Amino acid sequence: MATISKFLAAHSTAYVVLAALIAFLCPATFSWMRGDISSMVLGFIMLTMGLTLTAKDFQILFSRPMDIFIGACAQYTLMPLIAFTLTRLFGLNPYMSIGIVLVGCCPGGVSSNIMSYLCKGDVAYSVGMTTASTLLAPLLTPLLVWWLADTRIEVDTLGMFRSICLITLLPVTIGFLTNHYAGHTERFQRLRACLPGLSVTGLALIVGGVVAQVKPQLMLSGIGLFGLTIAVVFCHNTLGYLTGYFVGGLCRFNVAKRRTLSIEVGMQNAGMATVLATAFFATPDILATQPEAILCVVPCAVSCAYHSISGTILAGLFTSADRYKNP
Repeated sequence: MATISKFLAAHSTAYVVLAALIAFLCPATFSWMRGDISSMVLGFIMLTMGLTLTAKDFQILFSRPMDIFIGACAQYTLMPLIAFTLTRLFGLNPYMSIGIVLVGCCPGGVSSNIMSYLCKGDVAYSVGMTTASTLLAPLLTPLLVWWLADTRIEVDTLGMFRSICLITLLPVTIGFLTNHYAGHTERFQRLRACLPGLSVTGLALIVGGVVAQVKPQLMLSGIGLFGLTIAVVFCHNTLGYLTGYFVGGLCRFNVAKRRTLSIEVGMQNAGMATVLATAFFATPDILATQPEAILCVVPCAVSCAYHSISGTILAGLFTSADRYKNP
């Protein structure tokens, strides 16, 4: 089982893209993956994150407060503002706009820690930033979405706060406490070896469920909608990487920390954005009167797959730069 998990984690991008392709060709395969089920799957993903956290990871928050503060500020200012700017530059409709804004306002993705490791970044800093941004998400994500959302879109900030607490803070806390008290046992260590594959499977299920939902709208709007979404997600993600690295340079971070900051800022928890989009902006009641509301989920779903692809490419570029400097 651990071998399968390692294989799935190593090929996470292909796995997620395959799930999206299957969902597009045969939507019924993932038609059950929506609503509360999606929320539970995301909660499980966050639980797997908590099961890998130790007391040492939380100590980073206090031993390197300025580094974490700079990272959190970059995370929750650059990506939301870049997303908002892109909605204006591309002239997106309100529902597409709320989708990319949601991605920008979510915390860092769990897979960013893996990318930092692959490119010889500061892994401890990466874990600390992901932890900090996740802990801040219940407060900052709803407020930023409310602030940046199109005025025609109603934002339930209190409901979003409760939802993020339930699907992030609670699972992460349970996972951490379980790891803290039972992490030394052999059975638990065998279980932990299976977590990467299970986490990737959960993300693939969420993406598959979203693609199954949005297929009718994609077919109706044609290739233009998909191309527009790819362009917006590409700009958002790439500008996140560039500005994150630039901030690291301004703060005189070493190369490893700059790489980590770049990845942490650019890679968002798009799975969370997807679940929030379906739970608050594309509910059955809303879709009954405004079918186009399903468009809010499209940028989130594309970001799920694209961030994994771009993160892998960026880690490879950083590694290639090291080989070029030290042949």
